[in-house]
Order: sequence, then C-alpha cells, then structure tokens
Amino acid sequence: MVESRLLICDYSYHTAPFSNSHKNGLTTYLFRLQTEGSCEACCNSKEYHLQAGDLLLLKPGDKYELRVREETNDGRVSSGDYFIFCDGTWIDVWWSRMSRHIVNHISIDDHLLGLWRQLLLEKRRGPEGENVELTGYLLQGLCLCLDRAITETKPTDRSAFMALRLKRFIEEHATVTFKLEEAAAHVGLSLSRAVQLFKACYGKTMIQYALEIRLNAAVERIKYSSLTLEEIAETCGFASYSYFHRVFRAKYGMPPARFREIETTPVGSVE
Repeated sequence: MVESRLLICDYSYHTAPFSNSHKNGLTTYLFRLQTEGSCEACCNSKEYHLQAGDLLLLKPGDKYELRVREETNDGRVSSGDYFIFCDGTWIDVWWSRMSRHIVNHISIDDHLLGLWRQLLLEKRRGPEGENVELTGYLLQGLCLCLDRAITETKPTDRSAFMALRLKRFIEEHATVTFKLEEAAAHVGLSLSRAVQLFKACYGKTMIQYALEIRLNAAVERIKYSSLTLEEIAETCGFASYSYFHRVFRAKYGMPPARFREIETTPVGSVE
C-alpha cells in the first residue's frame, strides 16, 4: 500500500434532509470537519450532535451514519462540511501515534481550511491532472495540522479555546499592522478581557507575542532574502525602521546590519 492515498476529498452543503450510512463498517479512514450548521452522526452505536468546529475522525471498521435533519424551531436545514476518505501506511502510523476522540472540537483557521481546499482542488483535476505525490504530502500535512489543532484546543475549557483563537489571529496578522481591538472583536471579547485572558494562558501579552513572530520573520528574511533592512522592517509588520532597529538590538544584542553581516559571511572567511 502507498504511504498516503487520498481517495475522496470534497465539500458538501445540505439545505434539505440528508442521510448517509456505513453500517457495515468503513473500509478506509474518514476525516470530516463541520464548518457550518449542524448535523447528527452515529458512530459505533454512539450518537453525536456536530456543530461548526467539530472534527470527526474514524478508522477502517468503524460503523458510521450521518443524518442532516430539519431544525425543530424553524424547520430550516443547514449543514456544511469538508470530508476526506484516505488510507496508506503513513496514515496507519500517524493514526497510532496518539489517542484521539471520535469527535474533537477544534479551532478552524484559514491555514487549516487552505490545506483542505488545496487537496480538494487537486483531487478535482481528475486522474490525468492530479499530482498524486503532491496530494500525498498535502494529506500528511493536513493530518499533522489536525493533531496540532486537537492538542492545542481544550473543548471543555472555553477560556483556553478563546485564548487559542486570539493566538491564531495574531499569528495570521502579525506581519501586517493590526489593532488589539481587532483581535478582541474577532473572538467576541472586550479588549480588556482579551488582554487579560491571553496573558493568563500564555504568560505574555499579545503585543509581546506579535513582536516575537515579527522578529522571527525578520531574522529569516535577513538570512535568506536580498531585501533591504528597511523593506524587511516594513514587510514584517514594524511601524518604522527605527522601532525595528531598537527591538531587534534589544533581542539579539546587535543591530540588524551587523546580524546580517555575520550570518551572510561564509564560514572560514577572514574579515
């Protein structure tokens, strides 16, 4: 069997009642991420009510039934999800690495959905257009990202979950100018509550964390790009070069120009 094989990858959205059953047991792995609305799933005789953010993970042999029903209050039907059927020796090894619940509530971010969408688009190219090697690696990347999301998210701890969403927002926006009020609004908290919650969960302020990400990005661009230091400061989210110079020196004990000089000098060279 190949290392990782993507058999089916798609997105489904239901506005009418729908059901799907594998009562005799799945023959492959199934990953299903609820992104909109809600539905019900029966997995190995246990009932689950799935809502946005719920990740369903099933292995070969698991019995599975999906049901999308009308909401009792207004009679509407709404359920959207990404799903994957896959197998392979790499997937077998990955599955055995850690214990996972059948249903895991995770934080949905653009990076995770981006991986899923890229797999979907590659699969839609058909047998002649699909790059099987690429889909295999993308699938492995998705599995690792799902594990990170499961590990970092604490479904029973709302505060930790909200702090994680703040962390993800900062990671996505650190290299552009953003306001802390925007991060707080993204998760539906007041600014004071968001600041307090983030510091309590991660031991640092949101500004400190954003600064860490910006400096890490700056270091990589100093080492591996030909951008000027002023361009690096701008593209890494620093409001001015003088501010970048000051915080860089405080962090690394030398100005950015000296850091670049050291990092780009070939080993064994004599100055």
